Amino acid sequence: MDIRKKITFNYVALSTFSTSLLCVIVFFLFRENNRYHFLKRLDDRAKIVASIHFQEDPEKIKYYKNLKKDGLEELIEEEEFVLRINSQNSFDYNTNLNLPNEFYTNILSTGKDFFEVDNKYYLGQVFKEGSQKYIVIVAARDRKGKDTTIYIVKIMLFGGIGFVFLAFFLGRFLAKRVINPVVRITKEVNRIRASNLHNRLPEVKNSDEISDLTNTFNDMLDRLETSFEIQANFINNASHELKTPITTIIAESEIMLLKERQVSEYVESLENIYSQASRLGNLTESLLKLTQTGYDGKKQVSDIARIDELLMDVKSDLDKIYPDNRVSIKLNFAPKDSNLFLLPCNKPLLELAINNIITNGVKYSDNNEVFVTLSANNEMIKISINDIGIGIPPEDIPHLYEPFFRGKIAAKYIGYGLGLPLASKIIRMHDGELQVQSEQNKGTIVTIIFKKTNIKNFNVES
Repeated sequence: MDIRKKITFNYVALSTFSTSLLCVIVFFLFRENNRYHFLKRLDDRAKIVASIHFQEDPEKIKYYKNLKKDGLEELIEEEEFVLRINSQNSFDYNTNLNLPNEFYTNILSTGKDFFEVDNKYYLGQVFKEGSQKYIVIVAARDRKGKDTTIYIVKIMLFGGIGFVFLAFFLGRFLAKRVINPVVRITKEVNRIRASNLHNRLPEVKNSDEISDLTNTFNDMLDRLETSFEIQANFINNASHELKTPITTIIAESEIMLLKERQVSEYVESLENIYSQASRLGNLTESLLKLTQTGYDGKKQVSDIARIDELLMDVKSDLDKIYPDNRVSIKLNFAPKDSNLFLLPCNKPLLELAINNIITNGVKYSDNNEVFVTLSANNEMIKISINDIGIGIPPEDIPHLYEPFFRGKIAAKYIGYGLGLPLASKIIRMHDGELQVQSEQNKGTIVTIIFKKTNIKNFNVES
């Protein structure tokens, strides 16, 4: 069953239930109202019957009889009985009355009661004349009340059936109005393929759930389009970068195999092959590490590391690769609480990210001084890496995080354009911020910030 039919069915079911409940309440209230007014009429007659019985003046008796005949509405099958009470539990019984004993008992104890059988009502009251008490019973059939009750039941029955049909059409109309925007969105989304990801759903100006759904789909399409473009660009560049050293190795090997050569030529060729193979290995490793961070830049952290010790480990690794590097690490101030340096992280990946940034500072400054400053407080952990190198032209800054992108002035240095994109993904994975400030020919400042509010949200596995 589709949603449109479910909405229609639920609407009809709820409408039927609420209408039926209302009809039942109206029926009982109407019946009780009829009974109340009919018993009120019997009560008036009982008082007149008592007055006629107690009177000794013929004129007054005639007056009350005319009042009962002409002043009150005629009742169907009306009967009157006056029973003398002899004692507390004894009275003159009339054999024409076939009523239960409880009826008489209630009249004697409370002074008034009524009884109904086959839509005929019996109302009994106690009246006193001097020291003598009497039970006056007036009986009549409420045929009019029964007819009006049947009439109102028919109205409610046929009206209820008509309302169910009306509710069905109203439910279909309501379901159509509710579902049509979703159907429209579904049709639009089904028309969007990888080849036309630039298409967007028409915007809905109403600030409701449908508008939110449309905006959510459009935002998702924006992200998908960007991801497809980045993926396509990544694959194209990766295939090109991998193909170059492989082609060089194959060509070099083919040339060497054409004929016998001198040992020096073989050595030179092997050195060239080794160089290209090393380049291929480094490039493959970088690509694997880039993939390791996850396609969406999210990865569960597994360590808790002290960031100052992590920087020292990075410096130790740099000393092995660049023994004469001029990297200096300093703390702005040493906090009393060393726990301020603690950071939940994937330690190997975070080391790789910081290593890439510092290595870039060393490489692009021609091994000039690189200053790494660490500070920590209750709000954040901040790492600042400042080099005095070639800097970055303003037009290159928007493309810094694109894999394989290399600026014109950086082309003379060996690299693949993967270091900073990889570092950016790793830092974003840790909910950190990476900020780059640079001026051409003067140097670059890279700032890494981990806010404590974000650090608390890390999912740390012990």
